[in-house]
Amino acid sequence: MTRAVLVHGNPETADIWGPLVAALSGHDIEALSPPGFGAPVPEGFTATAGEYAAWLVGELEREGGPVDLVGHDWGGGHVMRVAMERPDLVRSWSIDIAGCFAPDYQWHALAQVWQTPGTGEDAVAGMLSMPPAERASRYESLGVTASAARAMAEAYDERMGRCILALYRSAAQPALAKLGEHLGLASQRPGLVIIPTEDQYTGGEERARWAARRAGAKVAVLSGLGHWWMLQDPNAGASALRDFWSAI
Repeated sequence: MTRAVLVHGNPETADIWGPLVAALSGHDIEALSPPGFGAPVPEGFTATAGEYAAWLVGELEREGGPVDLVGHDWGGGHVMRVAMERPDLVRSWSIDIAGCFAPDYQWHALAQVWQTPGTGEDAVAGMLSMPPAERASRYESLGVTASAARAMAEAYDERMGRCILALYRSAAQPALAKLGEHLGLASQRPGLVIIPTEDQYTGGEERARWAARRAGAKVAVLSGLGHWWMLQDPNAGASALRDFWSAI
């Protein structure tokens, strides 16, 4: 059985995958946490998008064989970079942020705050000043389950804040649009574009379908689900992944 590797994003920890992993019972699955997001930050790590892609390459090289890569949020950005640049490490790839690579995608409002010097630091400081329970409540209001929200709230620290700012600033437009020009490279391996119809952060269904066509990928529409689809309906997500993997 091929190993599946799950990569989460911001401001998350691997706890977001728990219900999905349970729904994928019988599959060999590992969840990787990017540096600063539930994992230590190595000395000298500058947390740019390119450095996170290099981090994921290093992790996969240690896996010893092609894997089924699944990326959520910024994890999807890292996965797409690997699919384009190191297809030898990948049996298949699945991401839920494909619309972000469309040429007319504009970062959501909070991302633009993080990308703005001074304003971004103030936003991070504001989150750090909150008691963890208040941060958890905010995450729950966005659709995160209580247990995952608590884990995310407790993991939010100064290191995560620094990584958030560096990562988003390294990917300010037109950086993502330029990556989108090379989506065809991802067609070297089977791909799946997951489209949660109520996700407000990733560019919408039309842009996601555009990216899927460019990357030669299949599409799985998760109707009525939002950004944290793996928590809201893990069975639907598991079914989409299982059907995709079994058809390869």
